[in-house]
Amino acid sequence: MHNNDYILSCDIGGSHITSAIVDKSNWTIVDNTITRSQVNSLENAKSIFLDWTSNMKDCMAKLGIIISHIGIAAPGPFDYDKGIALMKGQSKYDSIYNIQVSQPILEGLGNSKIDIKYINDAAAFLQGEVFGAGLENQERILGITLGTGLGSAVWNNGDKAFDANLWDTPYKESIFEEYLVTRWFVNRFEDLAEIKEDGLREIIENHPNHPALSVMMSEYRENLIDFLTFFSEKYACNTFIIGGNIIKAWDTIFPDKSILKDFNVQIGKFQEHAAIIGAASLFSND
Repeated sequence: MHNNDYILSCDIGGSHITSAIVDKSNWTIVDNTITRSQVNSLENAKSIFLDWTSNMKDCMAKLGIIISHIGIAAPGPFDYDKGIALMKGQSKYDSIYNIQVSQPILEGLGNSKIDIKYINDAAAFLQGEVFGAGLENQERILGITLGTGLGSAVWNNGDKAFDANLWDTPYKESIFEEYLVTRWFVNRFEDLAEIKEDGLREIIENHPNHPALSVMMSEYRENLIDFLTFFSEKYACNTFIIGGNIIKAWDTIFPDKSILKDFNVQIGKFQEHAAIIGAASLFSND
């Protein structure tokens, strides 16, 4: 059966695709429909589209309805209006470069009548947090994701969120991303403590009282506040929603939240599921 309140929503990454059915009436993910699959993005185009559409079909089968709308969050570069993949030389999806991906997806699903819309993954995170938390009546909200990369997005009331693309903004001796992501913690802790760890979680768990930890956190706070200030001034807004894996250590990074008093900072409520909700919300006016 058809039900236009239900949207198939997909979050495509460099090594996976996660799909779920989203209920448009309240912007929630339908129970037990989250479907995650591995994708070998170095394979040929046929294999990639097979991985994607197999995941989508498995997801739709969990609810047993015919879907009319698909929202897809995808990494850039990508022509989101035309659905053309533009990733090249990034060790992912080279084989679908310059391909309009909707047609192969529809062919793989065996249904040419589905409407597909696309959104940048960082923008989808922000839009999902906005709609999921019922904040869509606010005038403007800025989004940041902190993890292996630095994501930034802007949401304006009535418009689709867009990628602010600030990761490579010059900062100190390099760019902002090099001072705000997981590898910065790994490299800085090794510099200070002469100890190599795999990630931030391992540093905190294995060395909770090491003097280098407090030095590193102080430096990171400075870097992040500099970025918040830059982003806030650029878009005349001090309201932020922040997500990404680094947020799991937020209380360790900011034990004293008063240092953030100049900003209205909210930690994302939906995190890894936010992009799913955000991609579905592309159909909020349909």
